[in-house]
Amino acid sequence: MASLSHDVFAKVRGHERAEQLRAAREADVLPYFRTLEGPAGPVVEMEGAERIMLGSNNYLGLTGDERVIQGAQAALSKFGTGLTGSRLLNGTISLHLELEQEIAEWMGSEEALVFTTGHQANLAALGTLLAPGDTVVADSGDHASILDGCLLSRAKLRAFRHNRMDKLERSLEKAAGDGGGVLVVVDGVFSMEGDVAPLGQITELCARYGARLMVDEAHGAGVLGARGAGASELLGVEDRVDLRMGTFSKSLASCGGFLAGDHEVIDYLRVQSRAFLFTAAAVPAAVGAALAALRIVRSEEGPQLLARVLDNAAYLHANLRELGFKVVEHEDDHMTPIVPVIVGDDWKAVLLWRALYDAGVFVNVAIHPAVPPAGALLRTSVMATHDRATLDRALGAFAAVKADFEAQHGPLPV
Repeated sequence: MASLSHDVFAKVRGHERAEQLRAAREADVLPYFRTLEGPAGPVVEMEGAERIMLGSNNYLGLTGDERVIQGAQAALSKFGTGLTGSRLLNGTISLHLELEQEIAEWMGSEEALVFTTGHQANLAALGTLLAPGDTVVADSGDHASILDGCLLSRAKLRAFRHNRMDKLERSLEKAAGDGGGVLVVVDGVFSMEGDVAPLGQITELCARYGARLMVDEAHGAGVLGARGAGASELLGVEDRVDLRMGTFSKSLASCGGFLAGDHEVIDYLRVQSRAFLFTAAAVPAAVGAALAALRIVRSEEGPQLLARVLDNAAYLHANLRELGFKVVEHEDDHMTPIVPVIVGDDWKAVLLWRALYDAGVFVNVAIHPAVPPAGALLRTSVMATHDRATLDRALGAFAAVKADFEAQHGPLPV
């Protein structure tokens, strides 16, 4: 057998994160892949201890709602554990169709298409609608699945600095000379910073330069707007957004994704998207849970849940700031369930995470390249089902940890 001059597996040894991972594991401060031992509620059992969950996307707290659990159980009983095939061939069930119809009504669009994951939905839209010769203009803060879809399409990618409208306009000016179609794609709510895209200005620029617009509402749907239909609804631009994407793994307490838009676009994706055609359909329990959760959001109870999660976010944000933490401030004043605490240094962020973990609070850690260099943060997030007593306990832990941490490691950003 001929020897290989280059081993494709060589990159797994000595990569840029290897030394950091080794040190974090040895110190037992690795913040990732921690093990839950029960439901993802406001307080969880995690690795042998009770911890306040401030690191979940379960924004409305519906994963433990009996109606959602019953929706999953009923689907499981009727359709079994899995569908073992694609939606095209043998994987479409009545629940998929019901969910698509109700999502379209919720989004105010002509049609919707349900996917097995949200990542798959972004790959499907961008990898199918774009082609070599087209240009995609993306915010530098967009989710990784958007970048993956852009790369899959082989369209020309022009990124602009996060939420900078002057940079977006410059990208659109350049894209006008590229010769193909132009699609702008942005997150409605950015997953790390928790800020809302200025969709009013973005839609105006798209109209001026003849570009289409796609908005990823993964962290906005089920949170923002009177109907909970996302940032596009909140900012009054639904009729000017060409395509919206969303997920079931946040407010809708399940797993999956969707695209909502005009009939001709959705129908084209249904029969042309490889990411849709060649993936097994979402399991019945996930579809049943998402449908039940969506019906709660669209019921009279929905607005109360939306108000509660944003009220909890405002409470956490104000009190963390009062304690002296540097929390991300949003110029537009639009609150979301995501409340990031800026730490700056990657290693300090990990050590602060561990101190909070030991104090009974679980948060997420974002380090480079998930955030810009020296922009490490603790990503906290709230649920509608957090009560004030629980949030106050968490804030007490933050206060105690801050004093001890700064005594050992120096001051945190303010």
